[in-house]
This record gives sequence, structure tokens and C-alpha cells, in this order.
Amino acid sequence: MSVVAVANQKGGVGKTTTAVNLAAASAESGRRTLVIDADAQANATSALGARSSGAYLYDALLHQAELNRCIVSTPWPGLDAVPSSMDLVAAEMELAASPQREYVLRNALSEVGGAYDLVLIDCGPSLGLMTLNALTAADAAVAPVQCEYLALEGLSALLETIRRVQMHLNPGLHLLGVVATMYDGRTRLSQDVATQLKEHISSTFDTIIPRSIRLSEAPSHQRPIVDYAPRSRGAEAYRELAEELFVRLSALPPSTLYRGVTLDGVAR
Repeated sequence: MSVVAVANQKGGVGKTTTAVNLAAASAESGRRTLVIDADAQANATSALGARSSGAYLYDALLHQAELNRCIVSTPWPGLDAVPSSMDLVAAEMELAASPQREYVLRNALSEVGGAYDLVLIDCGPSLGLMTLNALTAADAAVAPVQCEYLALEGLSALLETIRRVQMHLNPGLHLLGVVATMYDGRTRLSQDVATQLKEHISSTFDTIIPRSIRLSEAPSHQRPIVDYAPRSRGAEAYRELAEELFVRLSALPPSTLYRGVTLDGVAR
């Protein structure tokens, strides 16, 4: 099981779009995939039409339900989700005084065991406790960056947070890569930002996600792009990004975070 946090403290850079559509492309390729919506805005939950049976991520973090009970199926085979709700705002405050508060999500994920090939955590637009939990629970991080200068300038804060998590909380965390999103090849700005990413961050993904009306429309229909417009540029881009992601994951050293955990969630 590989766990990947999709994170960036800046909003509107394509985190949820990337998490949802990477997950859908992963499931389409035959991999068992889980999306954990770790954002109180619950956009990933909405985009996948993930109807909760009553238990949300908040309940798992506050030990009111096992994470397995929070998992719901989506209409797409092989793709499940842990839905979020506005209650997640309160989780940061309620966990603030708890010992080992940065490890709550990792501990909850150990219950899932080997039921999935890929777990994608959609983080909120901050570097708060929920994002720290996601990075502490993850084998790797992916950082979507909108092709605009302000988004580029904010990337340094995320990279510093990842470095600190590696030092103090999760030494096995890897920055899998930065992915350029909302790219408009007609503008010099998009071209310049994409070029600068490649020049200054060696782990930048080769795949670039285009600005696309179809990508913008898909969440309102509660469908990932590979289902809503399977032959669109956006769908093809996320399929390519998913394959690039799997190649990079396969090159990482074996994870020790969930080693020895079986499908029933019991350590052997």
C-alpha cells in the first residue's frame, strides 16, 4: 500500500482536482484506490459523490469510529473514499492537546491494512494539523502548483514543511514531485512558470495538467474527468500523470509505515 498526500498550503492550485482524478485514473488502470478527504470543505467528497453512511473522517480521528467504517464506495469500480464534513474544523482544536496528535491519521490508516494499492489524501489549503497528519501518514507527497507566479512563490513554505516533517515526524516521507496545473500554452506566463519549476525543482513531473473547461465542469456532475470526458486533454493528462506517479513510487525504498499489516488490519 502506497500512501500519497496531495498538499499545498495555497488554495485554488488544483489539489482536489489532482487527488480525485489521479485516484480515478488509478482505479481505471485496475489498482484498488482510496481517497481520503482531509479538507473540511469536503470538495473531494462532493466531486466523487461519496455518500456517507453516517461516519466521516472526523469520527475516525476522534476515535468515534474505525476508519474502515468510514469508507464508502463510489460509482467507479475499485475506487472508494473516506468522506469529510465541516466537523473536521473542530478536529484540529480537539486534537491540539492530545499526545502524538500528528500521528492520529497514520494510526487510523493502519486499520485499513493492505486493502488498497494506493491511498491519496486530499489536504486542505493550509499547513495546519490536518496537513501535518497527512504528511506524517504518507510515504510520499505530491504538490500541485498553478502556473502563476503567486502560486510559485508560495511553494517554498510547503517544501520547508516537508523538510521539517522528514526531520521530526516521518523520516520516510519523500517529495515525489511537483505537478504544474492549469497550464495555458497560449500564455507566456504559463510557459515561464512551467519552465521555472523544471529548472529549480528537479522532481517536477513531466506531465503538465492543462487548463480545461471539461476539468472545471466534471466536479459539478460528481464525476472524475476520465468518466465525464474520457477522451479530453484533461483525462489523458491525468492518465499520464498516474502512470508517472506509479513509476516514481516503484523507485522508492520499501515503506515501513504499514509493514506487517494485513488485510484485516492486524500486525503480524
